[in-house]
Amino acid sequence: MSHRKPKLLTGLLACALALCSGAASAQTIKIGLLNSTSGVFATLGDQIDKSVKLYMKENASKLPPGVKIELVVRDDGGPNPDTAKRLTQELLTRDKVDFLTGFIWTPNAMAAAPLITETKTPLIIMNAAASVITTRSPYFVRASLTLWQSGYPMGVWAAKKYKKAYTMVTDFAPGHDAETAFIKGFKDGGGEIIGSVRMPIKNPDFVAFMQKAKDVKPDVVFNMVTAGAPSTAIQKAYGDLGLRQAGIPFIGTGDSVTEEELVNMGDAPLGYISAWNYSMAGDRPANKAFVAAWERDYGKAIPPGFIAVGAYDAMDMIYTAIREQGGKVSGDQTMKILANYKNANSPRGPISIDPATRDIVQNIYIRETRKVGGRNMNVEIETVSNVKDPWKEFNKP
Repeated sequence: MSHRKPKLLTGLLACALALCSGAASAQTIKIGLLNSTSGVFATLGDQIDKSVKLYMKENASKLPPGVKIELVVRDDGGPNPDTAKRLTQELLTRDKVDFLTGFIWTPNAMAAAPLITETKTPLIIMNAAASVITTRSPYFVRASLTLWQSGYPMGVWAAKKYKKAYTMVTDFAPGHDAETAFIKGFKDGGGEIIGSVRMPIKNPDFVAFMQKAKDVKPDVVFNMVTAGAPSTAIQKAYGDLGLRQAGIPFIGTGDSVTEEELVNMGDAPLGYISAWNYSMAGDRPANKAFVAAWERDYGKAIPPGFIAVGAYDAMDMIYTAIREQGGKVSGDQTMKILANYKNANSPRGPISIDPATRDIVQNIYIRETRKVGGRNMNVEIETVSNVKDPWKEFNKP
């Protein structure tokens, strides 16, 4: 017994050390997700919520051994910079997150800029689309798009077909970007702008604004509204006031025909031409796999749109940064990794980050909304390849 007891104690000690070592090697990465899950824009937040969960399910095996992800979700309720700043502060100081992501709204992202700079916390934007955002902090990376990436190619395309245009956009930073970008592209192509209007972000009277556009009698009307319910409302206003019958085409950004809203629009959006970074109808293997996985988990009633893809790719950026650091992440090293991020197989096509601006580089598709198999779809008819943010190209330091 005197010889066996030390061996027994030695064995127990070895087991205890092994358990302690396993606990010490386990690494939990906290991702703070600021989303809009309540209020009028909750449908957009639902796209992000579903996409984040789908990505984590599909890619759990791609984390380093022993690394776990803890998702810390906060609801900003919509565009509200004061709320966003408070929630961001909580995520950084109380929850001590390693990454921030989400941020549907430009003003909310702008409110977070000084906080992420101070704490050196990477923020991967899933949607907010004003070009200027990424200039406000070196810890911003955008996985979505800018409205200049959509508006400028749309203006160039439209100038080849029409001489006089009227613009109507939502009165906030992305709307201003879309308006300015389209006007520049249209004028660069020789077109003339014969009228413009900016509409309130909350409860706009689209019928009245559309009537003004009709009265001006342009060759084409360009628009940008916030995705979600407003996109359905403006498409119906266009149809109800008979602009198509009057020979006035309707074109714009993809916000006005997002996949999850197309199911509510009936025939109103048919023939709408948009410039955008994603279509569920895209004939790419990665897109087909993404849509199939979405429909497997969530059904076909609410399809994935561009916000879902922006969220999916943002999660891939985060997982890439975690893998390349072996689970021991730091803000500065993460930013170096993300500045050189590339993905040839995003559902939207090849994407990368421009290291000079930390903004997304991607294809922009000219699309026509058509009825395909009894379902409204945005059919890609032309591709503008590898588009950097034009605003940053035109306004280099």
